[in-house]
Amino acid sequence: MKLSLAAKFNIVFVTIFGVGFVAASAVTDYLLRQDAREETLQTARMLMEAASAARSYTSNQILPLLETQLQTAFLPQSIPSYAATENLNQLIKSHPDFSYKEATLNPTNPRDRAADWEADVVNTLRAKPALKELVGERVTATGPVLYVARPLQITNGACLSCHSVPNNAPKTMIDIYGPNNGFGWKLMEIIGAQVVSVPMDVPLQRAKIILRTYMLSMLGIFVFLFIALNVMVHLFVTRRIVQMSRLADQVSLGKFSAEELDVKGNDELSMLARSFSRMRTSLASAMKMLDE
Repeated sequence: MKLSLAAKFNIVFVTIFGVGFVAASAVTDYLLRQDAREETLQTARMLMEAASAARSYTSNQILPLLETQLQTAFLPQSIPSYAATENLNQLIKSHPDFSYKEATLNPTNPRDRAADWEADVVNTLRAKPALKELVGERVTATGPVLYVARPLQITNGACLSCHSVPNNAPKTMIDIYGPNNGFGWKLMEIIGAQVVSVPMDVPLQRAKIILRTYMLSMLGIFVFLFIALNVMVHLFVTRRIVQMSRLADQVSLGKFSAEELDVKGNDELSMLARSFSRMRTSLASAMKMLDE
């Protein structure tokens, strides 16, 4: 099958673009996924810092103000973990895909009891006390979930007044939560983990939208370049080559009166056209001399 110069050019151009398009798509997809993951982690860490700030504020400023009331009644709002959880539950209303939990192996409040996967996270942190943060992904029925976990460690001996043995705990706390949960804690023990988690389909879906928009933009640019380059190749290359080819055919048949070529310009085709014009003139002169 005979292919024109323009067809060969288009085949090469489309092939190069196709390879580049696939490569660019793969690289961009990877970078967008990594960026989405890092962005999610940064937001998760910010929420984690907000939880830690709520714990610190409650422990250092709220709890001392309630010491008198706590002697007669147990106030859950005075507990740092309770305050942090309630505060984060309000905050993540603006980030509904995120969730926060102070997952504890032996909690006072049943809502803080660690699920199986959270218990694995806590045990990992217990086995590696020097580890200050654990980042991971887990597979769920709805897709992968990214989580950030930090250890909850008993560093203040005052906590043990309520969590060592039931007899030392406030009666009002026992009345609310019972004598079987949240006891036996020890100083410097990691009893749980602050866990912020978010489904990965949220940032990945955003990355897919960005990728689709970017690749469609690239495709649009390719179509524009494809048309523009074909027009340029036709005007500056193939059209002039076709003219020279047609003129060469006429000259080969002895028709020296054919139209003159456009020899303007300093590019290679212009130089070729001037050379061809000189050759035609010389050939015409030689034929006249033979006729004489």
